[in-house]
Amino acid sequence: MTSLLLIRNANVYSPEPVGVIDILIGGGKILAMGRDIAIAGQVHQTLNAEGMLVIPGLVDPLVHITGGGGEGGFHTRTRAMELTDASRFGVTTLVAALGTDAVSRSLEDLLAKAKGLTYDGLNVFCYTGSYAYPVVTLTGTITRDLMLIDQVIGIGEIAISDHRGSQLTVNELARVAAEARVGGMLSQKAGTVFVHVGDGRAGIAPLHHVAAQTDIPITQFYPTHMNRSQALLEQGFNFAKAGGVIDFTASTNQACLDSGEVAVVDAVMQALHAGVGIEHMSVSSDGHASLPIFNERGELTGLEMGRIASLYEAFCDLVAAKLPLTDAIKLVSTNAARNLKLSNKGYLGVGQDADLVLMSPDLAIDSVWSRGQALMRDGQPSRYGQFEMR
Repeated sequence: MTSLLLIRNANVYSPEPVGVIDILIGGGKILAMGRDIAIAGQVHQTLNAEGMLVIPGLVDPLVHITGGGGEGGFHTRTRAMELTDASRFGVTTLVAALGTDAVSRSLEDLLAKAKGLTYDGLNVFCYTGSYAYPVVTLTGTITRDLMLIDQVIGIGEIAISDHRGSQLTVNELARVAAEARVGGMLSQKAGTVFVHVGDGRAGIAPLHHVAAQTDIPITQFYPTHMNRSQALLEQGFNFAKAGGVIDFTASTNQACLDSGEVAVVDAVMQALHAGVGIEHMSVSSDGHASLPIFNERGELTGLEMGRIASLYEAFCDLVAAKLPLTDAIKLVSTNAARNLKLSNKGYLGVGQDADLVLMSPDLAIDSVWSRGQALMRDGQPSRYGQFEMR
């Protein structure tokens, strides 16, 4: 018999404000939402959430779950993530990617790690490929990976305008997008081309060139790191106004900000002021990536690691900056889920996956559920990975 959880008297944002209601969870799904839900028979557990907020689990469209980095040599490879790196900060769904290194980091390892984290309780999907072109895949082609591997929902993060990328041409980028588009259509997935945008002069011009010169729509691309510089941010405004979604990176450090990176809060506020709709933006953590610092000669001068926690921190910063709570939720959950066609994620409703975050009015996380499984309770992890330190 399916055990049930009844959350009573929660102030629910779906992300739209629903009001103070009850939520019934069972079998990993939301079974009912409403006032004074009555259940015949024994309820496994009732939780009084009076005075608390419930929002959808956070959706992170870019995490390097097997680690990243390596730009400074083998000793600079960042560590792989653990379950509580995400669960402590309300992230219930994430998309895994390779980066610069597709030699010592492999798609096989990425897929295995994704399956392990899914077993632990998270919802983990994958991009095939890496920074490089020709694209490395598991089955031989992008289309085959999308059709034959359940976890693969797109390709990424393929690099443009970056000295670490393959300097692919517009025609090569168009072929990548075409393969992803067909694979997405045939598998009923997004087939997204998740694009790492570096600080090169071209910015996102190659994406516009593909859209202008081929039949591939601009919405096939999902560019990230769009707050890398003021110039790139402003390019992103036009991309978003043309119908695309731009992604801002939450993980940063003072050196990146000093070199011209725009903080997420400032990037969002500038975009809104420029007339970009909230639905055309998202935020990712770039968790467990390296945060390399290069000098003008392209030489590495510093290195830190991205944190999944930065997605939740950006959410808190946006609310503190007076962005409506509904819009902040969309930026860290709903919009990425919609753009990646993860239809059961990113909002709360009957029949949706029971991915919820219970938090205090000051946004401190109390409890986290993923597919109805408690990952956090009373501010502490209730599940750990098999070999995770406690």
